Amino acid sequence: MIKHIKYSLAALLFLLVSSSCNKWLELKPGDGLVKEDYWSTKEQLESAVIGCYSSLLNPALTEQMFLWGELRADMISPTNFTSFDMISIMNGEIQSTNRLTNWNILYSTINFCNIVVENGPEVLKHDNTLTQQQLDAYIAEVKGIRALMYFYLLRVWGEAPLQLKGTVSDAELEILPKSSKEDIYNQIIADLDFAAQHALSSYGNAGQDKGRITKYGVYALQADVYLWQDKYTECIEACDRVINSNRFGLYDGSNPSDWYSTVFFRGNSNESILEFQFDQQRLNSWFTMFVDPAARKFIASPTIIQEEVFPADGQNPDAKDIRGDGASYRGSDGLIWKHAGTLDLNTPVSQTNSYRHWFVYRYADILLLKAEALAWSNKGQEALGLIEVIRKRANALETTAESPDVASPQSMSDYILHERSREFAFEGKRWFDILRNAKRNNYARLDLITEMVGKIAAPDRQQSIITKYRDPRSHYFPISLSELQANKLLEQNPFYQ
Repeated sequence: MIKHIKYSLAALLFLLVSSSCNKWLELKPGDGLVKEDYWSTKEQLESAVIGCYSSLLNPALTEQMFLWGELRADMISPTNFTSFDMISIMNGEIQSTNRLTNWNILYSTINFCNIVVENGPEVLKHDNTLTQQQLDAYIAEVKGIRALMYFYLLRVWGEAPLQLKGTVSDAELEILPKSSKEDIYNQIIADLDFAAQHALSSYGNAGQDKGRITKYGVYALQADVYLWQDKYTECIEACDRVINSNRFGLYDGSNPSDWYSTVFFRGNSNESILEFQFDQQRLNSWFTMFVDPAARKFIASPTIIQEEVFPADGQNPDAKDIRGDGASYRGSDGLIWKHAGTLDLNTPVSQTNSYRHWFVYRYADILLLKAEALAWSNKGQEALGLIEVIRKRANALETTAESPDVASPQSMSDYILHERSREFAFEGKRWFDILRNAKRNNYARLDLITEMVGKIAAPDRQQSIITKYRDPRSHYFPISLSELQANKLLEQNPFYQ
């Protein structure tokens, strides 16, 4: 995404503000503009779309995406500076008063998208330079963003209000009950179907192609959503649309330093499909969470990372998976290097250069999503071939190689899950990967969750947390108390009633 895409927020009709404790959503008019003065020109429409992207750079959003995807999993360890709310989630003691159970950051972006969907067509009446095709392309972008936000709501809370009407004042606020998982899935699919038909394939430069919704970002999200629904044929088809485009590939890993620099430190590589774009003018919020010795909240879990995910090769001590020490984490102290590293292992990022992108989808994700769908489509040998492509690029060690039964979907899926832990370490995907695999076939693999929490729980809490996680209803967050107080139509998620 080029610079003006990130900084034209001042040109928007509406500015993003934090929800107050007694408001479900709160957006206020900005810059003296009101609705009747807006939606007249193509440039105003473009600014409104850009504002939807700008809202993704809210410092709280990517931080919470990381936390939602990692706190309940097994790859991070807390420090003396980890907050009470974070520790509570890691210990399975999640209350509706926990600040991380508030979904307002997602609904703020959803509301921006709703406003564009509703009002964008008005521009056609006033600006004859705007074509229907251009309008549809803009709407495709915001529907893609909206689908991503609802996908997070679905995976974190299970059920949530399906708000499709934009609001600009409390008087317009629509109070809604929760919608079912099925209804939310259907809306996500509908948005993505529209986006797949109308989104652009390219915006003309790499920065925008990686930072804005393209057809290929839509296909990637479709594949992920279909896999969560156990719709394997549709998942494979969506993955193939990305693969067969020949626009993406795995970046060569023969030079680990060059691979890390290109894919993670600089970003927007040939491997990237969608990244939230930060830079020196718009820093992300990861500096203190990962780096600052006086405030660092997490390190890589030494037991899990060094013994299970990236174990040493006893026969060849010099052998190294390029995704491990020096890429995902720093072995000397567990610093989460994927978000906090520079090109010098002795020098992590500073407050002034903490602008690592947030990686939504990379080409490796497409290959492993497809592999998982193939495994459950009785095509285990083909799935194994995709795993080996990933492992070869990464110089994966023999100690992590497995020989799954290609005729066993579960055996293959377990191998893919292990490989995803290496490929996407600390990218906010681990809990979601565990949950997706655990819940398949009516929670046939609930043991994936109970065994995981059994390994990471403190001894005095181990049995308690395992007992909680045996109830699938506990795998979703409670609705925040502030949301329940603001919206009397909401009912607390069953496990927390």
